[in-house]
Amino acid sequence: MTYSRIVGTGRYLPERIMTNADLEKIVDTSDEWIRTRTGVERRHVCAEDQTTSDMCIEAAKVAMDDAGVTPEDIDMVITGTTTPDLIFPNISTIIQHKLGIPACTAFSLEAACTGFIYALTTADKFIKAGEAKCALVMGAECITKLIDWSDRNTCVLFGDGAGAVILKSSDKPGIISCHLGADGQYKDLLYYPFGASKNLAAAGTDAGKIMMTGNDVFKVAVKKLGQIASETLEDAGVTKEELDWLVPHQANIRIIQAMAKRLDMPMEKVILTVQDHGNTSAASVPMALDVGIRDGRLKPGQLILMEAFGGGFTWGSVLMRL
Repeated sequence: MTYSRIVGTGRYLPERIMTNADLEKIVDTSDEWIRTRTGVERRHVCAEDQTTSDMCIEAAKVAMDDAGVTPEDIDMVITGTTTPDLIFPNISTIIQHKLGIPACTAFSLEAACTGFIYALTTADKFIKAGEAKCALVMGAECITKLIDWSDRNTCVLFGDGAGAVILKSSDKPGIISCHLGADGQYKDLLYYPFGASKNLAAAGTDAGKIMMTGNDVFKVAVKKLGQIASETLEDAGVTKEELDWLVPHQANIRIIQAMAKRLDMPMEKVILTVQDHGNTSAASVPMALDVGIRDGRLKPGQLILMEAFGGGFTWGSVLMRL
């Protein structure tokens, strides 16, 4: 049987760091208010002329070097993002060309903060079906370019970055179980109000900002993430006691704590980057995974659950052996 395994990881964060103290100067908020409600202490903000593909390329280079693969080895490129460089061509083709990857399957998908989980699940299916052998899978966002910096309810949350993994076919289990979900009835709780075929003229006006009903998002997120985590473990025949680590989407410290409690996992077994990265949407999980691997906490053979929740609403989880 063919499996897929993550054999390399990488991340990139923009040079500019914006602290909570910096935000205190531009909006009515405080470091204490932000930290206690979100867990965020600082976030990275992309440069004005920096694109999502620019960040992806840097993260991909690190992941490829980590995996010991060349551009010629890669036969699939998938990027999860809500902030592509252009409407078309899709961002994965831009990355493919700039990295010198030969012609292959390359596409992007949009599932908000769950984008990387959706992308990784898709690549896993292609590899298990024998349609790919070595996939570059990324999650990345220039989400601060969608921010209204006068809206203290949202501007304190988000940051930019890119995470990448190399997923290869293997005869040993790596990814064990993937589960995805979505429910559009919640679309008005978290959304961006314009796109290519709707309200495009609103770009750059007050209408062009992330709209969020925070309390309701929190309630649904905890419920759906709890459900899908249980489904994923049950499908794999794994108990929560067997889990070594949780690598969650870094949206909010309170959501992360609630998920850890549902899984009976101490916070010491949860990879936390929200304090340093903020909510980087689709980049959140792959960057947290890279942090945990590179600081030595995540080790080969350990059982890891990754999960995310995003606008749509979308949600998903991946259970794997590192």
